[in-house]
Amino acid sequence: MAKIGIVLGSTRDDRAGEAIANWVGDLAKGRNTGVEYEVIDLKAFNVPIMTTSVIPMAANKSYDDANVQAWSDAIDSCDGYVFVTPEYNHSVPGPFKNAFDSLGAEWVNKSIAFVGYSFSGGIRAVEAWRLAVANFSMKQLRTQVEVNLITDMNEGAFAPADFKIGLVDNMLAELEDSIAS
Repeated sequence: MAKIGIVLGSTRDDRAGEAIANWVGDLAKGRNTGVEYEVIDLKAFNVPIMTTSVIPMAANKSYDDANVQAWSDAIDSCDGYVFVTPEYNHSVPGPFKNAFDSLGAEWVNKSIAFVGYSFSGGIRAVEAWRLAVANFSMKQLRTQVEVNLITDMNEGAFAPADFKIGLVDNMLAELEDSIAS
């Protein structure tokens, strides 16, 4: 059975991304397409700032740090990903980029889709991610979901517009097709 990881890339306290990732996960689990989905919360792994002298692509998925190894095992168990990414200062969050850079072969040739969120829908973070994932020949979906923290949040609670359910469904269907091909 194919498995898709919904990777929550924010490590902040009181993060909007947790509600967004869980929403995507709930929608995904209701699809009944034979694909397993799992929300993978970066914060749970406590990935340290990369200081190892071993280049991640040369590590052969074997890391000295137990937290990096646990992160590697979680990521490597997936056939594709949905990155749920905030946008910080017109780019990706530092802890998420560090965790991404801490691995190598785990990402190669796998399919990826994006759900970006910020006050501008996370579009610049997604564009920055597209450059980074290209290094690993990841199969990027053009389809992406943008969550606006002004219009999709209501008094601090995540309340997306109904049409966004269809956007997520279309993105997941395309991602499942990409994994199958």
